[in-house]
Amino acid sequence: MSDVFDKCRTWKDYRIAKATGLYPYFRAIEASHGATEVEIEGRRVIMVGSNNYLGLSADPRVKEAAIKATEKFGTTCSGSRLLNGTLALHEELEARLAKFLNRESAIVISTGFQTNLALASILGRHDIVFSDRANHASLVDGVRLSFATERKFRHNDMDHLEQLLAAAEPGAGKIIVTDGVFSMEGDVCNLPRIVELSKQYNARVMTDDAHAMGVLGEMGRGTSEYFGLEKDVDLVMGTFSKSFASLGGVLAGPFDVINYIRHKARSVIFSASMTPASIAAALKATEIIEAEPQRRARLLDIAEKMHNGFRAMGFDTGVSVTPVVPVHIGDQVKCFRFWRALHEAGVFANPVIPPAVEAGHALIRTSYMATHTDAQLDQVLDTFEKIGRKLNVIPETRPTVYEPVKIARPGSAVRSNKASETWAAGSAGLLADKGFSLDQLSRMSSREMAGKFFDAVEQLTWRAANLQPEDLRRLGGAPKKLWEKRSELGGVLLEKGAQLFMRNGSEGSDGGNPAERN
Repeated sequence: MSDVFDKCRTWKDYRIAKATGLYPYFRAIEASHGATEVEIEGRRVIMVGSNNYLGLSADPRVKEAAIKATEKFGTTCSGSRLLNGTLALHEELEARLAKFLNRESAIVISTGFQTNLALASILGRHDIVFSDRANHASLVDGVRLSFATERKFRHNDMDHLEQLLAAAEPGAGKIIVTDGVFSMEGDVCNLPRIVELSKQYNARVMTDDAHAMGVLGEMGRGTSEYFGLEKDVDLVMGTFSKSFASLGGVLAGPFDVINYIRHKARSVIFSASMTPASIAAALKATEIIEAEPQRRARLLDIAEKMHNGFRAMGFDTGVSVTPVVPVHIGDQVKCFRFWRALHEAGVFANPVIPPAVEAGHALIRTSYMATHTDAQLDQVLDTFEKIGRKLNVIPETRPTVYEPVKIARPGSAVRSNKASETWAAGSAGLLADKGFSLDQLSRMSSREMAGKFFDAVEQLTWRAANLQPEDLRRLGGAPKKLWEKRSELGGVLLEKGAQLFMRNGSEGSDGGNPAERN
């Protein structure tokens, strides 16, 4: 008899990653030091894995505003906006953001994810949504929760979008939804062309500006301001968990549309409202974003420094033109090993693996704050270079030339940098057979050899990690080097063994190419 819990008991990825010391998630931050440095497991590390782009989470003015709001209103509203959860602060923030974003109306919702889910409330059975394939998961789920038909176009491929629009039922309601800045690869949507097509095919436009608001444009209003197209974008979404140093989200647009969402969106009327502290922090952050454009200028200077610093070493940062600076690694296990080495060297970054990116296109995602110091940035670059050479991600000697990046500064209208062949292949999903993942290996684990390999990796890793000094004395002086390298053993074993199985995996009892089953 099948048990709905079976998949949970047989899932190996977590167990193997933990055993090999390569599990990178849910790392508890024990203290923060001005946002750019944090403590994890007693180790102080430089934070380049946060979306706190303007560094405002540590700003005394923002913290004071949150404290005062808590003192006045308490810690929570204990209910939804519809019933008992609307404070005067909510209405103040909505009015402030509508004005800031040059929109008729705005609604604030408890999280950025829930804000995109609210999109479902305006989509009916006869509507069609045209979505970029690289859109954030919250946009994907917002469309899924609706009764609308979805048509996905290839990432930033305007010819493909036009084909889908031309083939659609002429009388259907249509809306094009896209990230403004794409959160993994750091490029910007082709909003000018999207607007042209929306007018030609009578479609509405919505941008998810989670990673653009506060960052792009002269005043930080996001992608539509950056391109000078604010009047041509119908709905704009933003999140407070990034530049606004808080928690929540905003959806802004025509009054009738926002009012409808306010009364119909399930993520609004069936969820508790933003806390007083979150509202007050976002309000103060909005004020600072408007008053201190020098923060954005500093942030973009940092982005240019880091992109070119990585490229000068031979790293591939892909198409990004923003403070999202991804570093291509390739396969998943090597990416985890790179992450582990960074953490041990005092740098916190994020490993990004499928399904957030295509198979074989795993990367280390770094992102920067306006408050990072040059000394911190130089330390990050130096650490990346040492680890990159050690793990054969970059060559031993720096390239003699590299292509400098273009940054999305106000008035530049750049959307992406030229992709390398490797990056383009990865983004197109053409590297699946060149990399490997724990998931792919787990799917092969029904074969006796693969099962024994997994067990051996776990057992040897545990023994290596728990050797005691007396064990070393019994073993003699020779293994002392092994003792010093014990934390790396599991990752090396897993990577080498996995490469063997990927080379010989097509004849297993599962049948077929493991990459094709991903």
